[in-house]
Amino acid sequence: MSALPTDRPHLKHWPRRLPRALSIPSTTLWFNLETAAARFPDKPAYICFGKALSYRELHAQSLALAGWLQHEAGVKKGDRVVLFMQNCPQFVAAYYAILRADAVVVPVNPMNKADEFGHYIVDPDARVAICSADLAQAVVAPANAALPEAQRLQHLLVARHADALPDRYEPGLAPPPAMGAWLRADVALPDAAAAGGARCTRWSEAVAAAHAPGPHTALPDDMAMLPYTSGTTGLPKGCVHTHRTLMSNTVGGQWAHAGAEAVSLGVVPMFHITGMVYGVLAAVYAGATVVLMPRWDRELAGALISRYRVTHWVCIPTMIIDLFGSPNYAQFDLSSLRNLSGGGAAMPAAVAQRLLDEFGIAFGEGYGLTETAAPSHGNPPERVKQQCLGMPIFGVDSRVVDPITLQEMPIGEVGEIVTRGPMVFKGYWKHPEATAAAFVELPALPGHKFFRTGDLGRMDEDGYFFLTDRLKRMINASGFKVWPAEVELMLYKHPAVQEACVIATRDAYRGESVKAVVVKRHDRQDVSAEEIVAWAREHMAAYKYPREVEFVDALPKSGAGKVLWRVLQDQEDRRTG
Repeated sequence: MSALPTDRPHLKHWPRRLPRALSIPSTTLWFNLETAAARFPDKPAYICFGKALSYRELHAQSLALAGWLQHEAGVKKGDRVVLFMQNCPQFVAAYYAILRADAVVVPVNPMNKADEFGHYIVDPDARVAICSADLAQAVVAPANAALPEAQRLQHLLVARHADALPDRYEPGLAPPPAMGAWLRADVALPDAAAAGGARCTRWSEAVAAAHAPGPHTALPDDMAMLPYTSGTTGLPKGCVHTHRTLMSNTVGGQWAHAGAEAVSLGVVPMFHITGMVYGVLAAVYAGATVVLMPRWDRELAGALISRYRVTHWVCIPTMIIDLFGSPNYAQFDLSSLRNLSGGGAAMPAAVAQRLLDEFGIAFGEGYGLTETAAPSHGNPPERVKQQCLGMPIFGVDSRVVDPITLQEMPIGEVGEIVTRGPMVFKGYWKHPEATAAAFVELPALPGHKFFRTGDLGRMDEDGYFFLTDRLKRMINASGFKVWPAEVELMLYKHPAVQEACVIATRDAYRGESVKAVVVKRHDRQDVSAEEIVAWAREHMAAYKYPREVEFVDALPKSGAGKVLWRVLQDQEDRRTG
């Protein structure tokens, strides 16, 4: 990247302890695990309900699985391998095994249903998937069987959550009953016929085979990960990230005073770019310890923080709100927490003040996208502003520009946030037109390509950025991004839906929730809103399906016949105050 500007307003407040840009290693992400295993062989890398996985064991598992991928599944350099699990130690071992095999990780949200999952097989041309047994049976097998034979997965590597659990839980550290039953369930592997011909192999068998992988030949600028992000139209698109683009945020722990001594709570989903960077990449690079939670539970979170003296927690603000709402809150020992940060939704001022008053911790909101490998902006711990995205982090140059002319806006005025930095992705997989549209050159800075975030914001006199609105049509439900076009495509599969427009509605807990405005087919006027919600719950991920359905006779449209979603959104905003 070219030299960074030296006259940006935030540099007046840049922490003296931090370098302006980082020296990013010219190695692959696999090398980080190899190094951590050599430095801290017996240190717990991950703790799952009291059972520790050391760096030595994590390294050994990843090597054996890399060998299995190459020798048994035929994975070649650059092949895409789907990774489909909740947070668990096996997720991390699989992630590094794929990288060690010189392949590409395709992380997929484990909340996806079979109707949604097929896209993540077909679009990346995947032939191998690594998943948990429950998802293999309920999602992967039926999705694979529904595809044309030439597009199907050929191998499934299937893990059991129970294999990572202790024989007995420590007092107070057992998962709640429903979570415990799910974790301990011994789900049968789908047979080849049910899985569309894919060969299913147990995780334990693959590790026991102890195949030695071939030489690690990946280079820093080779593709390492293909996470998917949706957009205003069509199905989700893959974001091409290399070892180098991911390495940039991987090595930035000093922003939050994080190092080998850090103990973090790994509850943000690891398939998500934020959970991936902090829970899988940065922690291993630093040689830190991650206390894992496969799903959120406030009582369990409080107990784990207390027991393992958690120091760092990257979270969604709703988790903090929920934890404070526990009737057992006063019994938790949260005194070990040194750094709390996150994003996805604004932290309410009253909750942020309570954190400051009770723990002396200023919650540091940040900002980033899948395309920017999580953070491009953050609040430095020593100078936090509330309800603020923060300042551009290491090596990042961000501007607020007029979306049409691309001229930079004066301080305090709203425009589109554009950014450039070492963590910005290389483009959208198989979408050259979308890639070209995502990058622009500013008139005042020819020769420098900036990524268009699609978010509207402003910058104050200190160089801190604030989000004001979105150019992109997106709903933010508890930190999960919901793209209305994707939900609408699914709703059109319902036999009673003639037309649908998806908008955001206010939600006291989630911030925003999904609402569908629906025109019923003339011959299905008997269908109820509850029936459509129930159908959507069955066919869509839990964070996506509409919680509310409103029936109308017709949707507002432009002269060209385009649905005027903004009109419906404005009406909803007025209705909810």
